[in-house]
This record gives sequence, structure tokens and C-alpha cells, in this order.
Amino acid sequence: MGAAEHVRDLKDGEGNDVLNAPGNLAHFNDGMFHGFDFDATMLRIGSMNLMLHGIEQPAIEARDSLSEDHAGVEEAFTMILANPPFKGSVEKSTIAKDLAKVISTTKTELLFMALFLRLLKKGGRAAVIVPDGVLFGSSKAHKGLRKLLVEAHKLDGVISMPSGVFKPYAGVSTAILMFTKVGVESGGSDFVWFYDMAADGLSLDDKRQPVEENDIPDILERWQRRDVEKDVDRKGKAFFVPRKEIAENGYDLSINRYKEIEYEEVVYEPPKVIIGKLRALEDEIRGKLNALEEMLK
Repeated sequence: MGAAEHVRDLKDGEGNDVLNAPGNLAHFNDGMFHGFDFDATMLRIGSMNLMLHGIEQPAIEARDSLSEDHAGVEEAFTMILANPPFKGSVEKSTIAKDLAKVISTTKTELLFMALFLRLLKKGGRAAVIVPDGVLFGSSKAHKGLRKLLVEAHKLDGVISMPSGVFKPYAGVSTAILMFTKVGVESGGSDFVWFYDMAADGLSLDDKRQPVEENDIPDILERWQRRDVEKDVDRKGKAFFVPRKEIAENGYDLSINRYKEIEYEEVVYEPPKVIIGKLRALEDEIRGKLNALEEMLK
């Protein structure tokens, strides 16, 4: 629903609501929002939620997106925002053949990435939440997917998120992959933008209470003004990494592979001084024990 609220708030150059332009409101209410799920309860909840937020005709379909039975939908959407299932697997014989050609795996987090590339139109964009394992997994399927995004399409950005953002439901570390479907003939990510997100405005424990620390406004601001020539400080939160370096690292997309950590020098007191302090503490403890023993006589 955040996407719908964002569209509602958009203004044109003269300060008018974008939705008031001819045809925009009709598209917003009927045809703009789509969703697939094979769980009947989730279908009802999703449809009701959209209608309660003013979207009159949401296109929510009962569909097992990864199966061969529903392999006909392709190049249908200009934007995909998704949080697909993590750490799952499906029966190999049920996987759509066109997805199996892109990537040979039964892991849902990888198959959904291949699905999104199929569903996007050329030039279409996606922002997908994935478990950290997608960024650095060593299997042939993991490496193949990352290489596909970097070399055949345009991997625009990788936002590394802290492990508590999905608590209390899951504690797994996650990231957001933002990419554009381009095509083999003209694809390739010259540079990939990385951001090290440490907080999202809520505590990272099971309670998820509001806190002051929040990197999301900074992410939005830096994303809008990102610059390959300026975002070069790898000790900061955001920076670009060239494709060649990513390829040399086996297409590893974990931010720790590229971020430079600045360690502060710690100055310790001389050993004799530390020993003297320890002896003073021992003398103090011994004195208190003696006093306690006298009280017990």
C-alpha cells in the first residue's frame, strides 16, 4: 500500500495531483495493481486491503507463479515490488520450464528472481527483498543469478538491511535488490550502488518499538542524488562498485566484500600500570572480605 500512497501524493510541475491527469485515475483504480497468490485467505485479505485503500478493481489472481500451469504471463509489467518467500523449495517437476532454463534450482528465493525478469517488460524495474544468502551463496545457481543481473541486465542497487527488520516473524538478514530488465544485447551494469542500512526507525528486537535511528530518509535522498563520480568513499554508508570488481569477486554482492572499515586505534596503559591497578582492586576486595568476616564472628 505504500506504493499506492506514494502515487496519490505525486505532484506535477505545477503542483497538481498527478492522479487528476486524464486517464491516470482510471488506470490507478483498474489495471495498475496486480498480485498473485495460491492461498485463498491471502487473496481475500489482499483484495480487501486494496479496496479499503480506495483501489476499486485490484487484479489479485489465484496463481502458483512458479508452476508450469501459469507460465504464460511474461513481459506484462513495468514495475515489480516484491517480498517473495525465503528459504523454501518446490518440487522440481512442477517448476515452469522457462524458469528452469534461466536457473536450475528448486530454491524459491532464486526462482522468484527469474520469474520477475520474465514478468517485466523491457525497461521495467524491480525492487525485491531477498535473504542475504542470495548475495553471496556459492552454488552454481546463486552465482548464475547474480551474474545474470550484473551482466545481462542492470543491477541498479543493493541495500543491505539489519537482521531484525522482519522480527518477530523472522530474524534472517536481508537485502533489497533493485534492477532494470534490459536484455543480453544491451545489458550490463557498469556500476552498482551499495548502501549499508543500519536502522529503519524501529528497534531490531521482537518488540519493534519506534526509535530515533532511521536510515530510510537518507537512503531515499542519496538514491535520488547518487553520482558515480562522487559516491566513492567506501568507508561511508553509500558507494558505487564497478562491474569489473564485482566479477573478479565471483559476483559477490554482500556489502562487506567491498566496504572499507576504519578501525580506531586503541591505546592501552603500560602492563605495569594495569598490574598495579589489579593489585589495588585485589587489596580492596580482600579488605572488604576481612571486614565481612569480622562481622560474622
